[in-house]
Amino acid sequence: MLRWARAWRVPHGKLGASSPRCLAVPVAFSSGRSSGQDNGDPRPLPLSYNLLDGDATLPAVVFLHGLFGSKTNFNSIAKAMVQRTGRRVLTVDARNHGDSPHSPDASYEAMSQDLQSLLSQLGLEPCVLIGHSMGGKTAMLLALQRPDVVERLVAVDISPVGTTPGSYLGSYIAAMKAVDIPEKMPHSQARKLIDEQLSSTVKDLAIRRFLLTNLVEVNGRFSWRVNLETLAQYLDKILTFPQQYESYPGPTLFLTGGNSRYVKPSHHSEIRRLFPQAQIQTVPNAGHWVHSDKPQDFMDAVTSFLA
Repeated sequence: MLRWARAWRVPHGKLGASSPRCLAVPVAFSSGRSSGQDNGDPRPLPLSYNLLDGDATLPAVVFLHGLFGSKTNFNSIAKAMVQRTGRRVLTVDARNHGDSPHSPDASYEAMSQDLQSLLSQLGLEPCVLIGHSMGGKTAMLLALQRPDVVERLVAVDISPVGTTPGSYLGSYIAAMKAVDIPEKMPHSQARKLIDEQLSSTVKDLAIRRFLLTNLVEVNGRFSWRVNLETLAQYLDKILTFPQQYESYPGPTLFLTGGNSRYVKPSHHSEIRRLFPQAQIQTVPNAGHWVHSDKPQDFMDAVTSFLA
């Protein structure tokens, strides 16, 4: 059986040609087994990240990906952000995603602790937090817990209210768990076979192609980098948001997709309760992955918010 991995679509807009200096922490590929951590262990994990160099006198911009994503989702956006703002830009793999370690705990509290530890380690406090979907909820929780760490906040197509479109994620997980690929098969043939096996459940060809970009081969065996077992166990909790009583006083932008249903008008009262300085802005003709669907509009909105 293959282990599950996803890293929602990499932005496809041409946002800049040059590539700033990149600093990366090499993290060994996770076997897919849960780490030795016990559930509820608050110890932060050493997250994998890329840090693009910039003006150290300005708060750095930190991008957090969504469920089944990775730091590579923001590669083009991160480079463009450095070029347009001159700031340092950090992209991070959440625990159980990308090149970061696996753990049996996928709670927002644990992901917030991981991020707090990394920001402190890198000396990036306070920073600008920009999170998409699950990453947006992690960013919101960190801002509510530690407002001193977050200079300003951007939540991309997500709110501090439970997310309803979750049933299809469960079916995708089941389909990925059922995929079976013989060992020592050429990569191109493995991709074709996986696509065929997924097609009955994952109808969208673009999503299947996207999933296949995360196929990795280790010692002749194909696997998915995301910790499928833990994310399946925590899926219901990931689709909710921890109840909070204190508000975040800093500037906040909720950037939503005009074609998305993740942030509804009924959510606005809770947004304004927890984030009294919130602006709510819609990007027309964008779906849930605003930064991918409309990268230039996304950049314009974020850089205007930072100005």
